[in-house]
Amino acid sequence: MSGNIKTVKTICQGCHCECGVLVTVENGKVTKIEGDPEHPMNRGFTCVKGRVYHEVVHHPDRLKYPLKRAGERGEGKWQRITWDQALDEIAQKLTEIKEKYGPEAIATIHGTGPRPTKQSLPLLIYSLNSPNRVDVDLHICYVPSFVAENCTYGTSITQEIGPDYPNANCIVVWGANPLASHPAKGKEIVEAKRERNAKLIVVDPRKTPLAAMADIWLQVRPGTDCALALGMLNVIIEEGLYDKDFVEKWCFGFDKLKEHVKNFPPEKVAEITWVPAEDIRKAARLYATTKPATLHHRVAIEHNIGSVQTIRALAIMIAITGNVDVEGGNLLPTQIKGFKYSSILQGLGEFRPDPEIEKKRIGAREYPLISGPESVVPPFVHGPLFIDTLLTGKPYPVKALICAGGNPVVNLPHTRRVWEALKKLELLVVMDFFMTPTAEIADYVLPATTWLERDECCDMMYTNYISARQKAIEPLYECWDDMKMAIELVKRIPWANRKFLPWNSVEEFNEWRVKDMGITFQEFKKKGTIIAPPKYRKYLETGFKTPTGKVELYSTIFERYGYDPLPTYQEPPESPISTPELMKEYPYILITGGRHVEYFHSEGRQIPSLRRLVPDPEVEIHPETAKKLQIKDGDWVWIETPQVKGERAKFKVKVTENIHPLIIHARHGWWFPEKPPPDHGCFDSNINVTLSGECREPICGSVPVRGTLCKVYKV
Repeated sequence: MSGNIKTVKTICQGCHCECGVLVTVENGKVTKIEGDPEHPMNRGFTCVKGRVYHEVVHHPDRLKYPLKRAGERGEGKWQRITWDQALDEIAQKLTEIKEKYGPEAIATIHGTGPRPTKQSLPLLIYSLNSPNRVDVDLHICYVPSFVAENCTYGTSITQEIGPDYPNANCIVVWGANPLASHPAKGKEIVEAKRERNAKLIVVDPRKTPLAAMADIWLQVRPGTDCALALGMLNVIIEEGLYDKDFVEKWCFGFDKLKEHVKNFPPEKVAEITWVPAEDIRKAARLYATTKPATLHHRVAIEHNIGSVQTIRALAIMIAITGNVDVEGGNLLPTQIKGFKYSSILQGLGEFRPDPEIEKKRIGAREYPLISGPESVVPPFVHGPLFIDTLLTGKPYPVKALICAGGNPVVNLPHTRRVWEALKKLELLVVMDFFMTPTAEIADYVLPATTWLERDECCDMMYTNYISARQKAIEPLYECWDDMKMAIELVKRIPWANRKFLPWNSVEEFNEWRVKDMGITFQEFKKKGTIIAPPKYRKYLETGFKTPTGKVELYSTIFERYGYDPLPTYQEPPESPISTPELMKEYPYILITGGRHVEYFHSEGRQIPSLRRLVPDPEVEIHPETAKKLQIKDGDWVWIETPQVKGERAKFKVKVTENIHPLIIHARHGWWFPEKPPPDHGCFDSNINVTLSGECREPICGSVPVRGTLCKVYKV
């Protein structure tokens, strides 16, 4: 530090990766953001989102003060008010709604957004004696993996810390594009391939950069991943390539699995998946015989009707090949003793609501493993099911919603339906950085701090380290931390259960999280990051946290709840096989949700540096398809699906050979901050306009945003 220039070591939160960064501040203004070479997540690397985040914090359109609606909902008339007035009035309205309808008529909602909302909002809603913590995207992001793996291993094995790329001799990337979604880890994969010649298998309908450099690329038909995994299991078991010692000692249900996968020989699987039978055999053999091997999958396989069972099949593949908790394999979590992890704050352990309250949670009966009193993940309400409740009043009316770190109008399926549902609320509060389409129809809009303005503890739940985020600058304008909002709001509500928010300040909360480690938060900030040394084969001491104490190839939990205890393939509800007649009108398979490294879901469209890189919503189309449709690169086209009649979305064509001729890939999360309020063009090029979200996977409620049918025509 010299003069008015300082460098602050902190943690980026431009997405969920939580990379270490060094922030340069000059005269109170952030001027530069670089990677921290000492941080274990990114080791000095930063993506473009993180490098330009100063454009977010200092953006002229940023929300600066609390606002109260001064006209009709969505009319765009606002009155500036104080925080005291905003919280007093919100507390009064919540009390009125609670007295009239009951506490469960109040809900909170958040997304994956770059804020501590996954801690503050669960604690806030549980303090209001309501179980209705809604998450915009968990049913298609992370939770299908957590449910599948928790019911197989008793914990996660592929998410966050799981894949040990630097020490792996074989890497499988399945339904993921980490160079865009998790670039620091994607870089590790590239280094493993180039520097050590690690074998690389990529499963993806698109020829991503990693697929282009892979030893084997399996171009799978969208939605058929479970069949492909079962076919690979067939080869591994039939050819005796599995780890017999690990299977005998540590796996439950192998004989049943062996019999089950006989139904999926490579030739049959090839017909289902479009992947040649010989390629299935090669991939299975390479993965099973190259030790150690690690497997990484992400949201692409969570975006279809077979999400949980597909992930079960992959979790089983890791187990029977003996790649569990070994160096270079898939690692089991190692946590820091004494630290209060986010999973506790999201409704587990001491912060789990009373079972009688949990039984009232929307979706507790429909999805018991994610929403019920015995959920195997931090419990939450399924997003699309919540919209159903707002519109139907079943199982009971919900009248108040506090939204932070989420933009459900853009990010939930059936955009127009979500818009109308939120407008029915008696109270809608939105806390955000910018005036989003969701904020435009709120009653109160509250300005939130960015990660550059916050002190807090950072954990990824399954990583073997924790980090301290420390503010680079003081909060600008009248922006508040989400946790501060929650704490100050419950202070105004006499009937709130302060067990869930016992702290009087954010500072007190931060101290509580590290107290049992024997340090203060200030000491934690000086350390920056605390890492637990790696320890392998931890199951030798403790077994697995499953009912049998083993890896459950045959899930006793699934059996108890009436789900298939062995991974079972389900054909997508719309496909060349299940609906051949429908395909005559909608001849292409639509996939959505592929990541841009420049944007995080619906964020970033108002950031100049990012918008210059990706100015328009794109759709990827194969040259043969483009020729057939008489369109060329740069043309604009409409996309329609059979799911939402009368709706369509507009995209700019990118012609590429990196996609199958029958597959169309449309980007997600698009709205236009520069377009007029209240909707800011969220109905124009938002692919969710065309997706209904009505077809839902039975365990987690995953909706098929990939693998549905569509038609494309020129604007």
